[in-house]
Amino acid sequence: MAKMMVSPMQCQIRFPSKSLQGKPIITSKMWNSLLLNAQRSKTKRSVSAFKVLAVKSDNGIVSRLEDLLKLDMAPFTDKIIAEYIWIGGTGIDVRSKSRTISRPVEHPSELPKWNYDGSSTGQAPGEDSEVILYPQAVFKDPFRGGNNILVICDSYTPSGEPIPTNKRYRAAQIFSEQKVTDEVPWYGIEQEYTLLQTNVKWPLGWPVGGYPGPQGPYYCAAGADKSFGRDISDAHYKACLYAGINISGTNGEVMPGQWEYQVGPSVGIEAGDHIWCSRYILERITEQAGVVLSLDPKPIEGDWNGAGCHTNFSTKSMREEGGYEVIKKAILNLSLRHMDHISAYGEGNERRLTGKHETANINTFSWGVANRGCSIRVGRDTEKQGKGYLEDRRPASNMDPYVVTSLLAETTILWQPSLEAEARAAKELQLQV
Repeated sequence: MAKMMVSPMQCQIRFPSKSLQGKPIITSKMWNSLLLNAQRSKTKRSVSAFKVLAVKSDNGIVSRLEDLLKLDMAPFTDKIIAEYIWIGGTGIDVRSKSRTISRPVEHPSELPKWNYDGSSTGQAPGEDSEVILYPQAVFKDPFRGGNNILVICDSYTPSGEPIPTNKRYRAAQIFSEQKVTDEVPWYGIEQEYTLLQTNVKWPLGWPVGGYPGPQGPYYCAAGADKSFGRDISDAHYKACLYAGINISGTNGEVMPGQWEYQVGPSVGIEAGDHIWCSRYILERITEQAGVVLSLDPKPIEGDWNGAGCHTNFSTKSMREEGGYEVIKKAILNLSLRHMDHISAYGEGNERRLTGKHETANINTFSWGVANRGCSIRVGRDTEKQGKGYLEDRRPASNMDPYVVTSLLAETTILWQPSLEAEARAAKELQLQV
């Protein structure tokens, strides 16, 4: 979220108000130290796995569970542990359970389907609770190491119908359309999140019940009085690289206790798979650290930045010579379906998209070059080179990446507005296409 000292250009369209409701997404566990390795400088480090940390017993003595958790099974068995991961009934919670697989695998087609109790996740009635998991993407397990894997799944009824919270199914249909595959859609997703203190649910590094100094010194900062949670961010970064997630960077955010990481460029459905797996890994790391992860788009009311999930997007045509014209046509289409996108871009987003704190008003579609107060931002380099990408700044931190990525592809590649609507939008946005 780098700042640029440039004079912004901006155009906008006003839309009727629409109420959107939301609630924070959080988890909580017992405390243990992410700095355990640093404190044990003489301990031999494992090169095969991200360090699994020991838990503390009630009397504060570190248990010996760590030795068992570090066991390397490879010399003794070909069997591996597969952690099946799926999205729960809220549409934002991640669930998982483990099973033994007889040998190492490299592709989800080598894995069996499985099932779970959907009545316990809000996805099925008790009298017909079986939901079927279809393996869709495989990643290396940074917690268990070795040949063990994390498996991203989507959920179906026993008859093979996708359940309502299975947004991957529809996204895969859109990404399989010939027009979409021909355009090779790229995504770069900026996932922001907030770390909260356990029990009090107040941002990490903030005085309980109080506030730190105003925003300004915290963005990309270093120092014990400005950066809170760096060990969690770094641990997550390394764990994602180990897993094979296409994570491309990370940084401290404007509000203290808030962080961001970027995933991409990813093509098509892969973008959603990688974001969901990265979120699962982050949940596991904060679980170990005894810190609560929040994807609430506005965790603290008042003069504090919210948390978004800015989505950078381009097609093959946008990246080629003359692509700036294609980008402007895409912006026209996005303006005409603004409220459709807003309704799919995350719960509670109306608390974040206020027109303040580097956001556009939720009811107003706008675009601009180098303007972070717009719905759609176009970079200076894209304008100068005449090709590149656009950044959709509207998605909330709790958005479903399957929904956002596929909707961008659908609106800009498959959907065609009427000539009259297009001409009207072009005039209001001062776009010549």
